Amino acid sequence: MNASELLANSLSADAAIRQDATAKLESAARENYPGYVLHLSAELVNEQSPSHVRTAAGVALKNALTARDYTRLSEYAQRWLALSPDVKSKIKQDNLNNLNSPAIKIAVNSGQVIASIAAIELPEAQWPELIPTMLASVSQVGNVNLRIATLQTIGFICEQVKPEILAAQSNDILTAVVQGARQDEPNKDVTLAAMHALYNSLEFVRENFEREGERNYLMQVVCEATQHSSTDVQVAAFECLVRIMGLYYDKMGFYMERALFGLTVIGMKNPNDAVALQAIEFWSTVCEEEIELAIEAVEAAETYGEPPERESKFFAKTALPEILPVILDLLLRQEEDADEDEWNISMAAGTCLSLLSRAVQDVIVQPVIPFIENNIKGADWHQREAAVMAFGSILDGPDPSALAPLVDQALPILIDMMQDPHIAVKDTTAWTLGCICELMSSQLNNEVHLRPLIQALVAGVEDTPRISANCSWSLMNLVDQMHGFLDDEPAKPTGPLSPYYEPIVATLLRATEKPTNEANYRTAAYEALASYVTHAPADCIKAVETIILTILARQEHLLSMQNELLGADDRSNWNELQTNFCSIIISVIRKLGGDIKPLTERIMTDALNLIRAAGKHSTTLEDAILLVGTMASGVSHPLFLVDPAPNSTFSLVTAIEQDIHPYVNAFLPFLVTGLQSHEETQLCTVSIGVIGDICRALGEGSLTYTEGLMNALYQSLQSPAINRTVKISVLSCFGDIAIATGGGFEPYVESTMGVLKQAGDVIPDPNDYDMLDYVQSLREGIIEAYVGIVTALRTSGKGVLLLPYIGSILELIHRTLIDEEKPEHVVKLAIGLIGDLGDTFKNGEIRDYLLADWIINALKARHKGYSTDTKRTIKWAKEVGTSFLMEPELVLTYCYADGQTSNFGAFINLLVHSFHLYLGSLSPIFYHEVPHPSFLPVSPFFSVLFSHHRNDYLCIAEL
Repeated sequence: MNASELLANSLSADAAIRQDATAKLESAARENYPGYVLHLSAELVNEQSPSHVRTAAGVALKNALTARDYTRLSEYAQRWLALSPDVKSKIKQDNLNNLNSPAIKIAVNSGQVIASIAAIELPEAQWPELIPTMLASVSQVGNVNLRIATLQTIGFICEQVKPEILAAQSNDILTAVVQGARQDEPNKDVTLAAMHALYNSLEFVRENFEREGERNYLMQVVCEATQHSSTDVQVAAFECLVRIMGLYYDKMGFYMERALFGLTVIGMKNPNDAVALQAIEFWSTVCEEEIELAIEAVEAAETYGEPPERESKFFAKTALPEILPVILDLLLRQEEDADEDEWNISMAAGTCLSLLSRAVQDVIVQPVIPFIENNIKGADWHQREAAVMAFGSILDGPDPSALAPLVDQALPILIDMMQDPHIAVKDTTAWTLGCICELMSSQLNNEVHLRPLIQALVAGVEDTPRISANCSWSLMNLVDQMHGFLDDEPAKPTGPLSPYYEPIVATLLRATEKPTNEANYRTAAYEALASYVTHAPADCIKAVETIILTILARQEHLLSMQNELLGADDRSNWNELQTNFCSIIISVIRKLGGDIKPLTERIMTDALNLIRAAGKHSTTLEDAILLVGTMASGVSHPLFLVDPAPNSTFSLVTAIEQDIHPYVNAFLPFLVTGLQSHEETQLCTVSIGVIGDICRALGEGSLTYTEGLMNALYQSLQSPAINRTVKISVLSCFGDIAIATGGGFEPYVESTMGVLKQAGDVIPDPNDYDMLDYVQSLREGIIEAYVGIVTALRTSGKGVLLLPYIGSILELIHRTLIDEEKPEHVVKLAIGLIGDLGDTFKNGEIRDYLLADWIINALKARHKGYSTDTKRTIKWAKEVGTSFLMEPELVLTYCYADGQTSNFGAFINLLVHSFHLYLGSLSPIFYHEVPHPSFLPVSPFFSVLFSHHRNDYLCIAEL
């Protein structure tokens, strides 16, 4: 098979042919990367090759340069940078020349390749001539195809390269882009390409937006483009306005008043749906910004008693009289046979109305009521559906007590509308009832409303799939809200829904028996069942027992059908059902606690059979492993002295404790396989979490398996294929294993501490925001590991093993605490670790470390706005972590003779002040005079003799 045929096959509709061709191309890339990329580039720019082969070459070349996975992306970048300058130069120049291809789609393929190379080279300060070359090409007015391809390439570059890399060239890029977007540009395709490039460049032109003159010009160009004769350009212009509002809300006051109010209202009325959708999206973005600003204002007032850094301009509230009637009218533009997955005008209007309700709150209610009253009993189904949609959309935002009379009046009508002859009306009514159950349950009159509401929803569960899904969701909301308060009171005997529990559960179980999952109705029923398990009061436990027995029987039946699955659809349905079964079983385990013990053998046997049947890469394998982890989880284990790890699967040591032992040998090979599936991020993460669960359940009994598990974890850290976020889970897991094994962790201390130090030494690029977030999470994972190891060695009396690593531990804590963006829970964790170290070395072995100014300052800081729990941890660390410095009071005793104390008093005051500084004001200091010389112990670590004899002063300090 020649190269052209192989490239063509890589785009085949036949999956087998496509996968075979792709595998052979990847093999060629591994064997001879320089020759591979040169050949692909030559094929892409060859005007004599068929277009589909050239397209395939462009796709393959781009895929050899970029990847979604961060690790692979980094690997590809290094592979490209390692090429000889001649090879790189040849490929870059050929593709720059190919932007002039008469086949515009092929030119765009080269543009994508150029952008992928730019994303690698520009951050390395390479290819400085790229942007000037692009700008020169845009200026060639007579070459329309070249201008279009170049503008699209600029857009691709702006999309892929981080804004700070391009910021220095923002003026030149913006000039070229705006030149093509101006009103006097004769070619609409050039204008469209320019608008798309402008959209992608908006994030890095922040400095230009700060300058009023440039901002005015940009806004003028975009606003004029919304009135362009081409609807495609209009859509692109409104897309730019949406993004501008999201990025530069604070600068929009002048433009809202002068232009944007009117332009967007006209845009929403545009008969072209694509234009109208973007104009609606503009107001949705305004509302999202103002909702977020309202949240920030509340947090600033409650936490700091100060105004927020950014304040709302209340655009939505100001524009409400103009935009609300338009949005309500758009609710009437439903499509008869609309696909629920297809975004349309009425859906967009409903979403915008919901956001508007949250943004303006109570003031939206009265203007919407007439629309509801005028349409809810209309002869046309469009009217009825729009009225119900409007009602449901304003339930979130206004004060529930203000809506209560309206809900009380509307609920009987809505319940009756569950019998409406049109399915869209019934569907929206079921959704609205779900909103009422979620947001207004506290306002319901249970004596009047509850029975007819439940009857309507139970009947709806057995209706068409769309209605069934919404009714199941409504029932789930009802129990979440009405019984959610019972979660912290396990002994609560009953709840408002107790009389209806069994019929609701029976209906949901019937719905889950159906063979298909259209509109996700079966999944919705399983999710509702899980909530009814979670929130069941004591008088409904029988219903929970019915659920678990039914689900186990279904799981066992499905396992027996494993060999009868015929195709991909059968396998997909099998996997989806098994996922639902696992979710219900996990919920029941957590609910029943120790009462699940009689079913332990059955559950564990089924879980292991499921793991064997699931297949290596199936998500079902993740669910099965998670189920076993839930059975093994050690939250109540006596050795579990710290908070559960983030990946821990909370539940059940009180139920089975050491009963997990018989299953460990059978389960561990699958767990290790999951751990070694480095390219399966979720499976690998779940496997790591379950390792911690099992170790905590077994306690010191896990020592039998520790060596193998630790080796597998070390190998995972060394794998280039593993996602970097998984490595954080691995580091946290070291702490879990240490907690479980106690002193038995000693053989792994040196290697583990080395790994943790190496990870803690990572310093992020301050301009790389993704890396900053990653390093923050990485440090959190390392500190969690340190907490586990310190706790394990302290409780086993082997704390001395930590002494060589105190410096690196505290260095990481210091880096963490000086990060201005550190979250509160990380502060709590870091300062708690300081306390753990002080508690481990109570005799002052690490006193010099703990006397560092940054530690004293961290413990003294007010930590304004932190939760009571965090402040309690800080106080504990202050008391325990520096106990050798912190006597209840420090008494300085001095003597005087012949009544002469004035000079001596001055001396003492100076000395006392010195001690006060030395102690960092951690202890109160009191003065005590005695009429004769004395030698008194002052604290466990020093004593002071002050004497006065013939006006000579003597101070002896023993530290």
